[in-house]
Amino acid sequence: MSERPDAAFDRRMMQRALALAERALYRTSPNPRVGCVLVRDGQVLGEGATEEAGRRHAEIVALDQAGRRGLDARGATAYVSLEPCSHHGRTPPCADALIAAGVARVVAAARDPHPLVDGGGLARLRAAGVRCDCGLLEEQSRELNPGFFSRIERARPWLRLKVAASLDGITALPNGASQWITGPAARVDAHHWRARACAVLTGMGTVRDDDPRLDVRHVATPRQPWCVVVDSRLELSPQARVMHHARAGRLLVAHALDPAQAARRGAPLVDGGAQLLAVPADPHKPGKLDLLALLRLLAQRQLGEIHVEAGARLNASLLGAGLVDEWLLYQAPLLLGQGAGIAPFGPLQDVAQGLRLHRARVDAIGPDLRWTARLAP
Repeated sequence: MSERPDAAFDRRMMQRALALAERALYRTSPNPRVGCVLVRDGQVLGEGATEEAGRRHAEIVALDQAGRRGLDARGATAYVSLEPCSHHGRTPPCADALIAAGVARVVAAARDPHPLVDGGGLARLRAAGVRCDCGLLEEQSRELNPGFFSRIERARPWLRLKVAASLDGITALPNGASQWITGPAARVDAHHWRARACAVLTGMGTVRDDDPRLDVRHVATPRQPWCVVVDSRLELSPQARVMHHARAGRLLVAHALDPAQAARRGAPLVDGGAQLLAVPADPHKPGKLDLLALLRLLAQRQLGEIHVEAGARLNASLLGAGLVDEWLLYQAPLLLGQGAGIAPFGPLQDVAQGLRLHRARVDAIGPDLRWTARLAP
């Protein structure tokens, strides 16, 4: 069955709105990336994408652009990659702005699952006589905002595990040396994934062994992600390079100590600007954090898309607990023989017990390969 005459146009306009949303990939956290296109009689009146948190949403950017051009939005169709909001947050409701502008129709890619919206925006528009359609290219909208949908719908973040390894699966030599396994192009590409994340998560072992900065340096970004260090005993040195996140007020140190111990051992970190995050201990692993509880606490802090750059032990713990959603593996054409593996969970008794990846894709990044894949939900 062929599409209705306007269905192909609707699709093109929504694809344009999604492309605008993708331009906001690095800047909107903790808000979703949203694009909006205002159209009347085939003419684009205005368009835009969500700005930094606390600033204009995509619908307002598009309406403002139309206004600056001297174009009236009355009777227009708004193509929006997520349902317009209907509540007062840091900004007024976008649904009200569209109604006030006289928009005749709204096409939304996906319903906003946030409990303060969750269909309320579309309901308010319909009550005002605005025709509304929802669901066009919904999967693409969700793909742009996995962290937002995950923290609202699952009460935990979307977890992406990044690893750089040799062709034989080695991430570090027996003496601990690990720089650089992959080439410059792969390292730049990895910073793209850091930049889009709400937070970069690592373990105390990685901080101790490598003293990484874990910030975004190789791509332009208006916002640095948070850094989260899993440090059950608060052993992080105030001189560690991740402490530059603390000076920017964007370092969380997750621990499992009682309040008195935490106050004593964490005082130098707090003085440096870090925030301490008390997490329940894992009942099955003395001295370790309950990782699911940690993720739920991060979601409560509106950190939805988590990018993990850690060592083999934390990687294995996250995989073994079923907490990894996405796999990001950079593989160099290099053989290293012996050393640390990617994530030595197990041992398994049968091949069928292995973690099966799906939606796998391989791309060449310079001389290296980048695998992206999903773990079965």
